[in-house]
Amino acid sequence: MLSGNFGLEKESLRVDKDGFLAHTKHPFQGNPNMERDFSENQTELITDVHDCVDSVYQAMEKLHRQAVCVLWNLESGREVLWPFSNPPFVKGEADIHIADYKGELKKKRLYREYLAEKYGRKKMLFSGIHFNFSFSDEFLAAGAKAQGASPNQDYKDKVYLELTKKAMIHGWLVVYLTAASPVMDGSFFDDAAMGKDIFTRYTSVRCGEMGYWNDFIPVLEYDSLNAYVKSIQSYVDEGQLKEPAELYYPVRLKPKGDNSLETLSANGVNHIELRMLDLNPLSPSGMIKEDIHFLHLFLLYLTSLPDEDFDPVKQISAIKNIKRAAERAADIRIETDWGTYIPAQEAAEAFLGKMEQFYNGFQIPYIKEVLAYQRDKLSHKGYAVRVAERFDSGFVEKGLALAKKYAQYWENEGK
Repeated sequence: MLSGNFGLEKESLRVDKDGFLAHTKHPFQGNPNMERDFSENQTELITDVHDCVDSVYQAMEKLHRQAVCVLWNLESGREVLWPFSNPPFVKGEADIHIADYKGELKKKRLYREYLAEKYGRKKMLFSGIHFNFSFSDEFLAAGAKAQGASPNQDYKDKVYLELTKKAMIHGWLVVYLTAASPVMDGSFFDDAAMGKDIFTRYTSVRCGEMGYWNDFIPVLEYDSLNAYVKSIQSYVDEGQLKEPAELYYPVRLKPKGDNSLETLSANGVNHIELRMLDLNPLSPSGMIKEDIHFLHLFLLYLTSLPDEDFDPVKQISAIKNIKRAAERAADIRIETDWGTYIPAQEAAEAFLGKMEQFYNGFQIPYIKEVLAYQRDKLSHKGYAVRVAERFDSGFVEKGLALAKKYAQYWENEGK
């Protein structure tokens, strides 16, 4: 049951020695594991597929170190990876250079220009971590056998569709436990506000109401993969989305190979992607291994829960819960049982308690440790509180010092 296939994607902004957005060309040309996202300086590190969390975590650390060391030794001048999900000081929209794709890839630049026009360039600078997971064939075969079904692609699609619904319903918990971006530089709101720290009302700006969302709340179909694909395509056909990739949804289903609805429809679901994890500035690599383990255990636990009806009202409520979980207010309330609201901490304690009960029979020490690590956040200071205290003033200055400290760590001690 604990086996599977794992992949990580991690976005970070390149900044120069003074903490400004780097304007140099992407320095990792030709490396498929080091790409660009929206802007030329938004580096995206992408692991290969691994068979366990420890392995994929180590792979991402290795990629991170390689990227940091290249940037630290650039002939054009030292650069570092900005350690926060929220951007540093931005001089204005013109300071954000769209990824410079050319030739056969020019359509990727044109798409980014469309996004810049529709959403604004600044919002595109939010960076985070995506967790990709698929069950092992053995696990799926065992599940199919237990249900008297054939372990074919239709069965797999059904498993992942049901899991996606449950991951959306309970995804607020991931945000609540891992949010780590409560502070922003004022330049995000006012080009003249250099060095002005803004303590937002969010623990995770990118996952909150002010984050990177569509201008409507999408409602999808989950009865079958064909219905799911058609529901996404309908937003493209109606002009609400330029292409399916513009659907900014916390949980996605992905095919193997080319990430398109055509491939998904033809070949079926290959894996599920969770997109709610902030960069964690409390770690030299921007991530905490216990959180990656938790995402795995979270998805496995969800498979044990019964299938749920996920009608439009519940879908909208699930999105609102995720946005609520990203707020800093002490009295956040999560909608459960669709109409009942309870304090987020109470809901989190109850859910973790059920997970602990589920995993009691496994007798695997690290599972208990991972869940205890998450529970500890509820009774002590979570990431966002610690980040806010540490960067209570001089966000950009302190952030740059931290980025340089981490770069030196990977250049020396991290070897």
